[in-house]
Amino acid sequence: MNRSSGIRSRPLPRPALPAAVLLALVLAGCSDPDGGGARGEPELGEIAVAPATASLSLPLDAYTDTEAETVRMGQVQQRLLSRCMARYGFPYEEVRPSDPAGAQGPEGRHRTLFGPADPVFAAAHGYDATAGKGRPVKPPATPLSESAALVMHGERPGGEQGGAAQPPDAPSEEEAARVDSGIDVGGQKVPVGGCLREAYRKLYAPTKDSVDLLFPFGLASEAHERSKGDSRVAEVLKNWSACMGKSGYTGLKDPYEVVQKLGLEADPGGPKAVTAAKADVACKREVNLVGIWAAVEKAYQERLVEERAETLALYKKQREARYKLAAGLL
Repeated sequence: MNRSSGIRSRPLPRPALPAAVLLALVLAGCSDPDGGGARGEPELGEIAVAPATASLSLPLDAYTDTEAETVRMGQVQQRLLSRCMARYGFPYEEVRPSDPAGAQGPEGRHRTLFGPADPVFAAAHGYDATAGKGRPVKPPATPLSESAALVMHGERPGGEQGGAAQPPDAPSEEEAARVDSGIDVGGQKVPVGGCLREAYRKLYAPTKDSVDLLFPFGLASEAHERSKGDSRVAEVLKNWSACMGKSGYTGLKDPYEVVQKLGLEADPGGPKAVTAAKADVACKREVNLVGIWAAVEKAYQERLVEERAETLALYKKQREARYKLAAGLL
């Protein structure tokens, strides 16, 4: 297993680093008594000092789309939906991103993984994670005729299929070819689940062996949950909580409960939220929360990638096929 974190340590400007951060650096060589075995806490690679989230690189990043890639694949799915509707003679206006060019630029996919971590963003937007993101531009919806709705959704109003039970959905396009939806429009059989499901299946589940689109996301979520129970994360969270207490924010156990506990849901980008976020980020930097937690999370992801290597290899191959399909459609 590669134990290098792939993140270069960056010296911070003077004054000298707090003792908590200096002590945290030695954690790179520490592990639990089990020696980093399958049931113990994994050994860590290099721990970066207060890294920018944009610089973080985790093993499962190789299997997950960036925001720009997600936008692009959404456009592909829209194009497939439009083509399906056109087969039955119905126009469909594709939903387009408001700023596709901007979505292609540099991005920090882990910007909110540990809550706000950038002092500039926190000072400007507080806890408003949606700030600066483009919104989809959807043309005025044209009311669908009954026939168009049948083609789009593949079901009759109320789920009735001419008195027959609604057929089961097909998990893949390969299997859908053998399932009769029981619906005809204009002399053509409507695909199971309608054009909405067909567009999804063609892109993400063309064959029976298609790996679930959310498989890598599930592994990343599992690694994150495991990292929460790691003793090194528990220690840095304890230090962060103490730091927040000194700033007047007592009783906080982790960065994920700040908005709810401080009652910031209604205005996550307002003055009160900005003040709290600035203290939050300052404390993260003081105790090196992002550097330590990212190193721990990386170690758990490495373990899961190793355990699920065969499925991930198949997923990666299928993902490359999706990109090839996208190149021919956009």
